[in-house]
Amino acid sequence: MIDNKIAVAIVGCGGMGGGHAIAISSGSGQAVWRNDGGRGRELEPSDTPIAEKMVLAGTYDIAEARQEWARSQGLHTYSSFEEILSDDKVDVVLIATPNDSHKELAIRAMRAGKHVLCEKPVMMTSKDLEDVLEVAKETGRVFYPRQNRRWDRDYLVMKKIYEEKLVGDVFHIETRMHGSRGIPGDWRGRKEQGGGMMFDWGVHLLDRLVLMVPEKITKVYAKMNHVTNDEVDDGFIMFVTFANGVTATVEVGTCHFITLPQWYMAGSQGTASINGFNDPGRMVVLRDWADKDATPILAGEGLTKTMAPRGANSTEELPLPYYDYDRNELYSNLCDVILGKAEQIVKNEEALRILRLMEAALESDATGKVIDFEQA
Repeated sequence: MIDNKIAVAIVGCGGMGGGHAIAISSGSGQAVWRNDGGRGRELEPSDTPIAEKMVLAGTYDIAEARQEWARSQGLHTYSSFEEILSDDKVDVVLIATPNDSHKELAIRAMRAGKHVLCEKPVMMTSKDLEDVLEVAKETGRVFYPRQNRRWDRDYLVMKKIYEEKLVGDVFHIETRMHGSRGIPGDWRGRKEQGGGMMFDWGVHLLDRLVLMVPEKITKVYAKMNHVTNDEVDDGFIMFVTFANGVTATVEVGTCHFITLPQWYMAGSQGTASINGFNDPGRMVVLRDWADKDATPILAGEGLTKTMAPRGANSTEELPLPYYDYDRNELYSNLCDVILGKAEQIVKNEEALRILRLMEAALESDATGKVIDFEQA
């Protein structure tokens, strides 16, 4: 510990690791970049200033350019991973390296007496995570998956709508992430390093979906896209069926120049949607089913009653509910778990379930079949 605070050392100081470095060293919990292209923004205050619990001991990256970047930010840099492991002040190793190295680094860190906070996806396979959790049990160290998109406000708002039945009984959910830059040109385009959009964004969308709908998943069907990259998927579309009858579409795409809503939720008494991270969203709720019948309207070259618009008085547009949250809760919870004051919010069995769900999606793509998913 340093000054009675949990001391964190980061291995891998690229985009994600660099963000962690600024977030922790600034005490804000967010990546407020100082000298990196003017990407800073004004932040909402947090209920949990992480500066009260956590401090950055330093960073390490195999690329000298990233070592130089860290020093330019005023951060201490280690000369090797071994130096981190031998530093008695370090309590937590934060792993932000390419996915294929997570297992080895996590095991070495825990056997050196360090706790581990690991970027997602925590491992390449569910078997790898099972092996790592055995080491965590053996050493008594905390292994914590950083599945941080649970704290995105758009997700929390939609989860509230689902749980409180603000659009009635939900029967279909669409969760997606659309971009137009193709797959990144770094290691995310290489299969051996765990690249691809299923591992990059799919893990987040699935993690949030199964927390929103806690029932058992029964069926999985998925198709991977290879528009800009033949080695790994640069997008995918996945269909999920829950035991309670709810269906979901999970989609990630990197070649979409007109994007679809980030969230779309259909219920028996209304519909809600959010187009993007900063979109306030829409919710239209039913007020009167009496307007069920309609006079046929001209639609294209024919008539339709089924798709005729509703009368103005039968529905009402409402603002989406507000959801207050603590954006530093993950960091704070990690510290409390290490000190024996709390249980993990992001549980390892939840991360294991998501890895198995992604494996089912990849199996579906490879076989062209619907997969019976029996994991609770």
